Amino acid sequence: MVQPTTTDPAWPEPAPLDPRTAPVPKYGDASLADLLPAIVAGQGVPGFTSRLPLDPADRVCVFLVDGMGWEILRAHPDEAPFLTSLLPSSANRTGAPITSGFPSTTATSLASVGTGLVPGAHGLPGYSALDPDTGALMNQLRWQPWTDPYVWQPYPTVFQLAHAAGVETCQVSAPHFEHTPLTKIALSGGTFLGQLSGEDRMDLAAQRLAAADRSLVYTYYADLDGNGHRHGVDSDAWRGQLMYVDRLAQRLAEQLPPRSALYVTADHGMVDVPAGPDARFDFDEDWELRAGVAVLGGEGRARHVYAVPGAASDVYAVWREVLAEQAWVATRDEAIELGWFGPPGAGVDERVYGRIGDVVVAMSGDSAIIATETEPKESELIGMHGSVTSAEQFVPLLEVRT
Repeated sequence: MVQPTTTDPAWPEPAPLDPRTAPVPKYGDASLADLLPAIVAGQGVPGFTSRLPLDPADRVCVFLVDGMGWEILRAHPDEAPFLTSLLPSSANRTGAPITSGFPSTTATSLASVGTGLVPGAHGLPGYSALDPDTGALMNQLRWQPWTDPYVWQPYPTVFQLAHAAGVETCQVSAPHFEHTPLTKIALSGGTFLGQLSGEDRMDLAAQRLAAADRSLVYTYYADLDGNGHRHGVDSDAWRGQLMYVDRLAQRLAEQLPPRSALYVTADHGMVDVPAGPDARFDFDEDWELRAGVAVLGGEGRARHVYAVPGAASDVYAVWREVLAEQAWVATRDEAIELGWFGPPGAGVDERVYGRIGDVVVAMSGDSAIIATETEPKESELIGMHGSVTSAEQFVPLLEVRT
């Protein structure tokens, strides 16, 4: 059972000048990487343990809503009455949030969910990251430029291991996700079933859940995130999408077969970044930030900064000075040691080390590092995510059981 809480979870106050004060994900205890290991351990799949306290269930469905952070969900009870009813209260003793991981972004989080591994192990450390073997900036969501998926992420998924142990596993999502490299290395295993409408996905997920004595079904909805990016989380378009998600979750919950558990979660939260230079630092227009930088990776709220040879310490010093109270800025080794990419002190896989920036930047408040020339579309987004703030890190883990 998810441990109860009746107040917002404690999260450190921003102190951007010192990366040692930055909040870190709760790897090993309450992060997205801990979810599927806890579920399949309860289904009797060998080799899995988890400190995330979930009661066992023979049939489990995970419904992941892209971009539905804990804080923005709690702030919209009128738009999401069903999901709100699952939040912790004196009547409902489950529903505490978990953390997404760093960066709090879709490619990283989906890999953490599907593999049960932290970013420093599965090796997708952000929206875009440098491939140290080629020197190219690899977009890990779009998988451009092409890289062998099974070299980039060689570990089996939890779905594959559960399926091999006799659990009927299934992914129900939009059809175009079936053959993407990210699906192959993060979410594959068992059966993929593509459905266009959200209602059809919920109905099919419930059917597949009932198809075996032990089953694990994953289903996904993306449009809440898309509307947040385009219009912001303070928009009518976003609120309308949340209302739709709420109806989908209730539709699925009402069809759960016996001995089932449904977990509704998300890959990250989101913050709206105001227009103007006070909140949007334009890398392409700022000579100080560009100095000594060979490649800029990541995204607006979480940056990997790759320095030209010999310039890493200078880049680190300049970014710390320029961003001042706007960001936590760490060297690669600091970020790893402090627990940004896995438990503190645990290190990262050797193949992952060079994918992490010489300097790693996590934005505080509601600011972002944009790049209007090299990332014109991303720079126009209103809603953004990726950093370690509570609005981005905390995601719901809401439970329905039969």
